[in-house]
Amino acid sequence: MAKPKGSEQAPQRANDRIVEMKLEVVVLPVSDVDRAKRFYTDLGWRLDADFANGEDLRVVQLTPPGSQCSVIFGSNVTAAAPGSIQDLMLVVDDIAAARAQLIRQGVDVDAVFHDEGGVFHHAGKQARVAGPDPEGRSYCSWASFSDPDGNGWLLQEVKTRLPGRV
Repeated sequence: MAKPKGSEQAPQRANDRIVEMKLEVVVLPVSDVDRAKRFYTDLGWRLDADFANGEDLRVVQLTPPGSQCSVIFGSNVTAAAPGSIQDLMLVVDDIAAARAQLIRQGVDVDAVFHDEGGVFHHAGKQARVAGPDPEGRSYCSWASFSDPDGNGWLLQEVKTRLPGRV
């Protein structure tokens, strides 16, 4: 498999070091903070914070099970339109089990699919082929759902990580 373009590390000088940059929080634009909080806590996401600073700022932070990255939403947290965030990825090791769990929790999850072109998926819902990847490859089977505002999530099945990934 060819290396993705730009995947090489930049050359370093002797005294340079790479500073770690960890994605820790993604901001979700929502129209109803309490409804969004209920949706995500009903999924079993850990409530990390819910605080207000006066009447015009409220921040809610939740973390998916097993994730190092959280989401925040609230009042006056972002100027983005509710539902405008798409293609957030949740990696799972068993897409059928993850989909079934979400359905039991009341979430409308699309059927498992793979992309007609291979590893990654096309934007929107184009080029989706029903069913998991026929070869059972990691990174190639997907399912999708949205939160009550329309922020879009993808489940991606990863059974074996690519080299260099934890």
